[in-house]
Amino acid sequence: MKNTITFLTLALLIGVVSCSEPKDELAEKKDQLEAYKSEAAELKTSIEELEDEISRLDPEFRKNQRKSVLITTAKPEKGNFEHYVEVTGSVLSKKNVNISAELSGRIEEIVTREGMSVKKGQVIASIDAESVERSIAEIQTQLDLAQTVFEKQERLWNQQIGTEMQYLEAKNRMETLEKNLSSLELQRDRTTVRAPFNGTVEELLVRVGELVQPGSPIVNMIGEDDLFIEGDISERYIGILDQGDSVSIRFPSIDKSLKTKVSAIGSVINPDNRTFKVEVFLPKMENVKPNMLSVLNIQDYENPEAVTVPTYLILQDNKGSYVFVVEEGMARKKYVERGMTYQGETEILSGLDGSETLVDKGFREVGDNFNVNIAS
Repeated sequence: MKNTITFLTLALLIGVVSCSEPKDELAEKKDQLEAYKSEAAELKTSIEELEDEISRLDPEFRKNQRKSVLITTAKPEKGNFEHYVEVTGSVLSKKNVNISAELSGRIEEIVTREGMSVKKGQVIASIDAESVERSIAEIQTQLDLAQTVFEKQERLWNQQIGTEMQYLEAKNRMETLEKNLSSLELQRDRTTVRAPFNGTVEELLVRVGELVQPGSPIVNMIGEDDLFIEGDISERYIGILDQGDSVSIRFPSIDKSLKTKVSAIGSVINPDNRTFKVEVFLPKMENVKPNMLSVLNIQDYENPEAVTVPTYLILQDNKGSYVFVVEEGMARKKYVERGMTYQGETEILSGLDGSETLVDKGFREVGDNFNVNIAS
C-alpha cells in the first residue's frame, strides 16, 4: 500500500513539471515575437527615412519601383493682386431731418403719410391759423384808416397846410401797420408746413388735434439726394484705409453693383465693437433708398507684380506652408511664404517665381519625390 502511494505521488509530480515547461516556453516565445515586431516597425521607419534622404540626394534611386500618381497641373498666376475688406453698410442721407413747427397752434390737418414721397414745397401739414387771421383782420382795419389819414395829411402838406410833424406821424403809423401786416401774413404762411426738399416722409411725429409749439417736430423726412453709405471697419485697418481708396458696392436686394471711393474716415473708435466709421460716396441711383443694406468691398492692398496660387493647393506641416510642384516627372515639396488671401487666391511672397508647374488634382495623393503621371 505504501509503495502504491509513493508511485502515485511521483507520477503526479512528473505530470506537473511536464505541463509547466510548455507553458513557460510559449509565453517566452510570444514575448520574443512582440520584441521582433517592435524592432521591425522601428527598422521599417528607419528604412523609409533613409530612402527619402537617398531619394533627395539621388533622384534616380529606385525610380522604377515607385508608384506613379495620376495628376493634373496648374500654373501660378503672375500679375495684379488686390485685397479687399468686406463689410456691411447702410445707405444714409445727409438730409435726414425733423421738420418742426415755427409757431404755436393746433394741428389742423396732415396731408401725408409715412413712406410717402414728397416734392420740395409740397404741403405736409397745416396748423390752425384762426388767431393769426383775426390779428390780420384787425391790423388791416387799422391800416385802412392809417392810409386814409396819411393820404389826407399828404394832400394838406402839399398845400402847405398843417405841420410837418403831423405829416410824418401819419406816414410813420401807416408804414408801421404795413410791416405788422406783412409779419402776420408771414406767420399765416408758416401755419402751412411744407417739404424743404425732395424726399420721403419717414415718420409722423404728431396727430391731428395735437397742440404744438415753435420747434416741436412734426414729421421726420429723409431726402433722396446726398445719399452716402456708412459702414463699421475693424480698428486693425487704421492706417491701411485712406480717403480716396477704391470701393466696390453691391446691393443684394436689387442686384446692382458699382465702384466708388471712400469719402471720409472716422477718427473715433467705438469701444463696444472696436470699429471706426467709414463713409463712402454714393452717386444717385435708381431704386436705391435710405436705410437699404449694402455690401462694401474696400481695397486695402494691391501688388501689381504678385505671384498667386489657388489657396486650396497650399498645405501645412511643422516646417511651414508648402505646395507640390512637378520637376522631372516627380512631385517635389516646395516651401513658400504666404501673403494675403482673397476670393480663393493667395499671394506668394517667396518660394515661387511663377514659372513652376503646380500639382493640381491629385495633390493630396502625392508626396515628396513621388512619381507622377500628368493627365492630358
